[in-house]
Amino acid sequence: MLFSSLLIGLREGLEAALVVSILVAFLVKTDRREALRWVWPGIAAAVLLSIAFGAVLTYTTAQLSFEQQELLGGSLSIVAVGFVTAMIFWMRKASRTIAAELRGKMDEALAVGPLAVLLLSFLAVGREGLETAVFFYATVQSAQGGTAQPLIGFAIGIAVAVAIAYLLYRGAVRFDLGKFFKITGVLLVFVAAGVLGYGLHDLQEAAFLPGLHTLAFDASNAIPETSWYGALLKGIFNYSQQTTVLQAVAWVAYVVIVLPLFLRRTSPKPALAGAKE
Repeated sequence: MLFSSLLIGLREGLEAALVVSILVAFLVKTDRREALRWVWPGIAAAVLLSIAFGAVLTYTTAQLSFEQQELLGGSLSIVAVGFVTAMIFWMRKASRTIAAELRGKMDEALAVGPLAVLLLSFLAVGREGLETAVFFYATVQSAQGGTAQPLIGFAIGIAVAVAIAYLLYRGAVRFDLGKFFKITGVLLVFVAAGVLGYGLHDLQEAAFLPGLHTLAFDASNAIPETSWYGALLKGIFNYSQQTTVLQAVAWVAYVVIVLPLFLRRTSPKPALAGAKE
């Protein structure tokens, strides 16, 4: 769970941090620093909303019966998979124009007034925050056992993302962000497939879907989850030593469909050079 949570924090955190750095760089370069006092409250509000949303999910789940917890957890896992799937495809497409679009929107917001600047900042970061909260919650649920690994991995990922975005903003580092998002996108396809399988298993345990005891395989002896290699597979691919047929079919179908679509060639595009552009 440490790796998958770190990946989520890194990917989502870098997207949000890049959005912030683009907006800040635009205001600084155009000598409109006074508008920054409206950007920071919008960003802070978005972060607080995301944290509050995650807290509400956690508290609400704790008050439910086992079947209700499984039903809610499974449903949110599937929603999270939808979010992350849309996100990886959106970033692949938007990476070519995101800086120009954000600068254009900020220019329009400045013409409207301070509240428009605050709202733009809130919405730009809030979308990423809510997606992250749902996907992180689904990952924590799949960890089981009360381990702190998902939280640790998520915190490390966010910290690294903020550091990278800051270095890009300052011009200290330059690398191909398009390639970065492609590599992390491929990894997230496998993480999302695991979350999908786990979510469906939750729905089976809630008796919402059939087939709980119809196993595709039982690898408890060959690859136990308690072994280091079993824990590694579980952390990266959400491996389950007892996998139902529905879980296995869903995992394979998701990867077979989504991965080729994500990797298909697109029209040539210039590589991103960072937030300073």
